[in-house]
Amino acid sequence: MPAYAFEALDPQGQTRRGVLEADTARTARSQLRAQDLVPLKVEAVQRSNQGLDTVIWERKVFSTTELSVWTSQLSGLVSAGLPIERALASLSDEAETPRQRDLVAMLRTEVNAGSTFAKALSLHAREFSATYIAVIGAGEQSGHLGLVLERLAADLEEQHNLRSKLLAAGLYPAIVSVVALVIVLFLLAYVVPQVAQVFGNNQQQLPALTSFMLAVSGFVQNFWLWGVLLLLAAAATSHVALKQPNLRLRFDAAWLQLPLVGRLARGYNAARFASTLAMLATAGVPILKALQAAADTLSNTALKRDAQDALVLVREGAPLASALAQHPRFPRLLVMFSRLGEQTGTLPTMLQRAATQLSTEVQRRTLQLATILEPLLIVAMGAMVMLIVLAVMLPIIQLNQWVR
Repeated sequence: MPAYAFEALDPQGQTRRGVLEADTARTARSQLRAQDLVPLKVEAVQRSNQGLDTVIWERKVFSTTELSVWTSQLSGLVSAGLPIERALASLSDEAETPRQRDLVAMLRTEVNAGSTFAKALSLHAREFSATYIAVIGAGEQSGHLGLVLERLAADLEEQHNLRSKLLAAGLYPAIVSVVALVIVLFLLAYVVPQVAQVFGNNQQQLPALTSFMLAVSGFVQNFWLWGVLLLLAAAATSHVALKQPNLRLRFDAAWLQLPLVGRLARGYNAARFASTLAMLATAGVPILKALQAAADTLSNTALKRDAQDALVLVREGAPLASALAQHPRFPRLLVMFSRLGEQTGTLPTMLQRAATQLSTEVQRRTLQLATILEPLLIVAMGAMVMLIVLAVMLPIIQLNQWVR
């Protein structure tokens, strides 16, 4: 049955907005009048194979946090015994934005038309990932949709918390670096040239440090535009080059070999892989399908290739731990917990423990790295500013001595 977004006046003269289902717009208006509402606008909510009609630059209907909260709310309603159709109707009425209301209303319409909830979600692939849809489908098939939704909401929250902590740890060093760069460029472009103007007509030879800083300042003043253009060109070239699968694979493989960030990248991707695999296995998704979905969550193409190779080995009959052990880029901790899980018959639990430990290790190392970088950046900025100040002060000191 089609869905219609409406705007109407209630008996108190207040404007009410929402979504209702009706065969035609005329029927929708009749339903509103039956509720003592005066319809002002009734428009059909359009459906398409790609979901809501959106422009490519428009953000998703649900952010990561909003999707986690929405999933948790849906889990509570379904666990309380409410049918999925009525749960969606309640969430549609309580939606915070019109776009969220329309999306949930379209999901409800698809479910009322006979589709499964997972099938309805798959029509909006931009909003819901393949992993999200696979977990929902497994929950429907097993008859434990409420528990699966609860686990899915918790997993989304864990992923969001991990990304937030990593971002917070790297934010301060990034701000310090930008501020230091701006200060140094300002000193070189404005302060140092004043020295050249003051001592330009003086026959006295300038100190070596001052001469060097004047040369650097002249270079910055004359070629800053070319430098900016060069950086933009390098960024655009790198972006285009990394679109090539072979180059991206080699770049990601080399990135994992870096001393500090490489280990962090391995841990972060392995934690996501293990967490997704544990969640899907708990939901009852077959191991091959779960492995494919977990591999798709990896942002590093080298690790993704390793996961796909492991999938081939598992399909041929190899245990999961043995398949992962064939690829050294996967942390040994993940291999060990996978082997223990297969030996004890508790693979989902062990995978979740591996994901938790890997996530904790990544957070710990990131905080350690940030703690080391912060004073180093401050010292480096102070040293650069001190050199510039010395370059400015040395001619003045030298001139004062010459006058005496």
